Amino acid sequence: MDRPKAAISACLLGERCRYDGSDNKDPKLLGKLAAYELVPFCPEDFCFGTPRPTMDLVETKEGIKAISNVTGADLSPPVEAYARRFFEEHPDIDLFIGKDRSPSCGVCSARLYDREKELLNSESSGLMAAEAKRRGIEAWDAEDYLAAHPAPPIRGS
Repeated sequence: MDRPKAAISACLLGERCRYDGSDNKDPKLLGKLAAYELVPFCPEDFCFGTPRPTMDLVETKEGIKAISNVTGADLSPPVEAYARRFFEEHPDIDLFIGKDRSPSCGVCSARLYDREKELLNSESSGLMAAEAKRRGIEAWDAEDYLAAHPAPPIRGS
């Protein structure tokens, strides 16, 4: 029988694909996901390489956009295209685990700003996470998944 599939931010697996070339490897999280076949993704690395300038989610008249913190350019189109293609190529994803606070992968922890860079909220979905949610995939920020799936108690203590 095939194992269920979990799409997971590649940085959580230890891939050095964060904007600064580091990773967010999380052995506890990986242990919790041992029953899943893990399918890594990183739209920002794929679209822009690593290292790369940071971007923020910004509320615009046209909707929520990923805006470069260096150039002010709208970086949303390639990230959204990557997300659509990823889920079309992997239609059997059962679970989505995103990196908390990421403008691409954060499920309900991404920061959303207005055009003047005033914080509107810290509970938005990144562009890739929003696509997973639109498709009805169970989606979690990594930290929330760990909190909701605690380790079983140790017997005899």
